[in-house]
Amino acid sequence: MSTPLTDTHIALAHGNGGRYMRELIEGIFARHLGNPALDTQADAVPLTLDSQELLFTTDGFTVQPLEFPGGDIGSLAVHGTTNDLAVAGGLPRYLSLNAFIEEGLEVALLDRVIASLARAAKDIGVQVAAGDTKVVRRGEGGGLYLATTGIGTRLPGPAMGLNRIRSGDVLIVSGPVGDHGISVMLAREQFGLRGDLQSDAASVLPLTRALLNFSGLRFMRDPTRGGLATVCHEIRRATDLGVHLHQAQVPIRAPVQSVCEMLGYDPLFLACEGRVVAVVAPEQAEAAVQALRALPNGELACAIGHIEDTARHVVLHTELGGQRILEELEDDPLPRIC
Repeated sequence: MSTPLTDTHIALAHGNGGRYMRELIEGIFARHLGNPALDTQADAVPLTLDSQELLFTTDGFTVQPLEFPGGDIGSLAVHGTTNDLAVAGGLPRYLSLNAFIEEGLEVALLDRVIASLARAAKDIGVQVAAGDTKVVRRGEGGGLYLATTGIGTRLPGPAMGLNRIRSGDVLIVSGPVGDHGISVMLAREQFGLRGDLQSDAASVLPLTRALLNFSGLRFMRDPTRGGLATVCHEIRRATDLGVHLHQAQVPIRAPVQSVCEMLGYDPLFLACEGRVVAVVAPEQAEAAVQALRALPNGELACAIGHIEDTARHVVLHTELGGQRILEELEDDPLPRIC
């Protein structure tokens, strides 16, 4: 039985993907809605209907600004939902779309966003099959919020899950981390900063399909809210094993690193929207990295760490030869990035 939430009011930190969000989900939603089908640790859950297994997921998007370098809330909604199906081993098939529009939103902006959403869906081969529209009063929304639900079918491949991760397994990331979080922040022109960094928002389906060819694939996740470090904490909690990251091997673009150093952010906690974190058996890790590097969105894939049955923390091995324990995310340094 889940423990009731002890906080008296909701804060932005309850939506950042870290400890507060986990406590909110467990203390309110899972406590009341808990049933065999509800899995709060999964991106997408398998459901069996008339002996056919489907994958099912749902998501909401409140990004500000609505358009940013490399994407917008429309394409982000498609990629975010279908990526959850992809990392669960699925082929996205159908989406539903709910639009919450604030009074006063420019029709031209809404038209661009929905056209972008349609292009992203067409590129992936997924259809928007149902939807709903609501308009809220001026000042009661962020211009436009989107909520989506996705249905997919399972692709051939190994059985995956946090429970299949073993000591000695290797942690892989498909490309540089933190691009989306910093590109959204720069699009707001906060702190007097500007830049041309592009969001990594994209479909990860080609990446996940390549990884599904490896029998030693244990687990996949897209590191959205809370970033790479939060996925590592999820692994640590579920397995009671240590997660060791090697700083020199984690790909981070120079502009992301520079902004993080100026403003005190940690790129390991920043959202990605087109990356895959995978855990692979050690004997297949190098081949899996090479398979990702052969793809347009995976050319900078790297093996970045490993799993151990000692030091049951998330540990960063620094470039100077030291070690730093990465604590679970609590504060919310960059709200509304996905």
